[in-house]
Amino acid sequence: MNYTGVREVEVVVVGAGQAGLAAAFHLRRVGFEPDRDFVVLDHSPRPGGAWQFRWPTLTFEKVHGMHALPGMELTGADPLRPSSEVIGAYFERYERTFGLRVHRPVNVMAVREGGGPPPWTDPAGTLGRGRLLVATSEGDYAARALINATGTWDRPFWPRFPGQEMFGGRQLHSSEYRGPEDFRGARIVVVGGGTSAVQQLMEIAPVAAATTWVTRRPPVFREGPFDAERGRAAVALVEERVRQGLPPRSVVSVTGLQMTEAVRRAREGGVLERLPLFARLTPTGVSWDDGRAVEADVILYATGFRAAVDHLAPLHLREPGGGIRMDGTRTLRDPRVHLVGYGPSASTIGANRAGRAAVGDIRRLIAATASRPADAATELAGSLAS
Repeated sequence: MNYTGVREVEVVVVGAGQAGLAAAFHLRRVGFEPDRDFVVLDHSPRPGGAWQFRWPTLTFEKVHGMHALPGMELTGADPLRPSSEVIGAYFERYERTFGLRVHRPVNVMAVREGGGPPPWTDPAGTLGRGRLLVATSEGDYAARALINATGTWDRPFWPRFPGQEMFGGRQLHSSEYRGPEDFRGARIVVVGGGTSAVQQLMEIAPVAAATTWVTRRPPVFREGPFDAERGRAAVALVEERVRQGLPPRSVVSVTGLQMTEAVRRAREGGVLERLPLFARLTPTGVSWDDGRAVEADVILYATGFRAAVDHLAPLHLREPGGGIRMDGTRTLRDPRVHLVGYGPSASTIGANRAGRAAVGDIRRLIAATASRPADAATELAGSLAS
C-alpha cells in the first residue's frame, strides 16, 4: 500500500449534517483545531446535510422537532420557505461562525487499519489499536479516532415484491420526490408508514386521480407533545436493539406519527385510510392474496433508509444480526470508531448529545495513547515502514 502524502490528524469526522457539525463544535470547544487536529469531510455539494435534498414543498413550518445545533439557535426563519433552504442557510452560517472548515465535496471510500503500535488497553478495558487509515477522494488521512456521522440519506431502502419488474408504471423512492405536480391526474400507491409517507401522501392527494396508502403494520398516531418521558422511552427501545447487535429501527416505529391538525383533517377526509401491504405488483397495479386489486400509474416507496456505513466494512464492525453493537457512541468492536446520528442518536437532539459524548470519549482515548512512550510521529513512521 502506498502511504505517500498521508495526512496525520487526531480525529476525522465523516459527514457534516446535524451530528457531524455538533461533533465538530465540541471538538473545537475542547481545544482541537480544524485542519490541524481534526478534519470534517462531507460528500454533499453544499451545507445542509440531508436537509438540502428535501423536496421543495416541504416548508419549514411542516418540519417537526428540528433541534438547534449547539451554541447557535435557529431564529427568524420564514415558515413558508422550503426547509432545505432554511436549514441549509443555518448550517452554512454555523460552519462559518465556528470556523469548522468543512471539506466538500469529498467522498470517503474506506476506513481500514493504518498500522501503529502493538495493541493496548484503554481506560474502559477495551482492546484498541494504532491509527485508522481513511481513504478519501482528496487523499488519505491517518487518524487516532473517527466520528462517523453519515446518517442514512445515501441508502434509501427499496423493498422487493413479486412482479416488481413487470409493473408498467413508474416506481420511485420518497428520496426522489420533488413535489405533487409530478403526480397530477395519476393513480398513486404510497408504500410506508413513516412521516415522509404521510407528508407526501397529503400533498399528492389533492392533485392525483386516486391515492392508496399501504403499510406493513397499522400506523400509530401520537396525540400530544413528544415530552422528555416519551423521548427517553423511545431511545431505550432503540438502544435495546443496538445492544443486541440488530440494525436500528426507524424513529417513527417507536415514537408513532405526530397527530397535527393537517393530519387530523387528512384522516377525516379519507386520505389516510390505510390498507395492509399488498402481496405483489401486477403490470397494471398491485394485488393482495384475498383477490383485491388496485390499479396504479405510480408506486411511491416511502420505505425509509438504512445506515450509510459501507465505508466502514474493512473494520468488520457488524454483528451476526446485521447491526453494530455500541457502548454509548463507541462501537464495541473498535473503540476508535464512534457513530453519531446512528440508532438512539438518530434525531436532531440525539445527534447533538451524541456529538458531545463522542468527543469526551475520544479525548480519553487520545490521552491514553499519549501516555505511551512513542509519540504520534514515531508511531506513524513505524507503521509506514512496515
